[in-house]
Amino acid sequence: MNAVPAGAPLPPPPPPPPPASSAVGDPAFVADATVVVQRVSVWFGPKVALSELSCSFGPGVTGLLGPNGAGKTTLMRALTGMLPVNEGQVRVLGRDPRRDRAVQRSLALVPEDEAVPGALTARQLARYRASLHRVADRTLPDRCLDTVGLLEVADRRLGEFSKGMRQRAKIAAALVSEPQVLVLDEPLNGADPVQRVALIGLFHALGDQDRTVIVSSHVLHEVERLASRQVVVIRGRLAAAGDHHAIRDSFADRPRAVSVRTPQARELAARLVAHEAVRGVTVDGSTVVISSPRAGELAELLPAVARDVGARLYEVRPLDDSLESVFRELLR
Repeated sequence: MNAVPAGAPLPPPPPPPPPASSAVGDPAFVADATVVVQRVSVWFGPKVALSELSCSFGPGVTGLLGPNGAGKTTLMRALTGMLPVNEGQVRVLGRDPRRDRAVQRSLALVPEDEAVPGALTARQLARYRASLHRVADRTLPDRCLDTVGLLEVADRRLGEFSKGMRQRAKIAAALVSEPQVLVLDEPLNGADPVQRVALIGLFHALGDQDRTVIVSSHVLHEVERLASRQVVVIRGRLAAAGDHHAIRDSFADRPRAVSVRTPQARELAARLVAHEAVRGVTVDGSTVVISSPRAGELAELLPAVARDVGARLYEVRPLDDSLESVFRELLR
């Protein structure tokens, strides 16, 4: 339970917990996991926030998705040891973040809520965190503030900052300890478009340094740019995991819309409309839009019909192959 001074190597971790039975071949798990969640349940009185949730996170950037009240913030607080779990276990770098203080030096949380005193300046916040973690490099707080574009206003009080600036100040403070695992709850909230691009670039750079970066966001099209892998939590349970293309492709029996560009648009449409796997077809010039209740069957049907009518397919593009469409499907 003793704290480890900054710069000192972590002692060997305790023996790892037995792997979850679903880990092999399961997209919810990664081979090089630094954070492992096994059958975790958390409840507050009669309200169940997380229910038997299992997944893992590894180096790089992972998006944590879910609607309001899904359990994302509860999971993040459990990952960082701020919240005990009622059942199951969480391991960060092989340790229990709730009980083993040694791991806290390698772990940082940027909460969504306003967790900073408005009377402090951005520089004071960064230096305070540096002192808590016994960071020897006195230039590091200013360098972290510069990284998020706040060095020029570092002596302004946080209470005078906009929402986006306060978020960046919290990120700078989290980076001061140079964490191996960085957990960010809605870090893009309040940021303007330029700041969003800069922060996304920063998170990618951290992931490229083999750090584990877990980012929650409700801005779905940004998560597609931000994270190559997503973990989706709905109603406290794991709903899906993987990149958004893989998640979408797993719904073979769900409705799907596909745009096809071909000079033989009318011939292709006339033949397709008769099939049970096709719900509707519209033609606009050389473009055919096909709606199907069974995406798996459509994937086999389309090339066969095109071959039969002699249609040359110049483009086949799913219209709903985006994170937004995945999310709509999961919420049904």
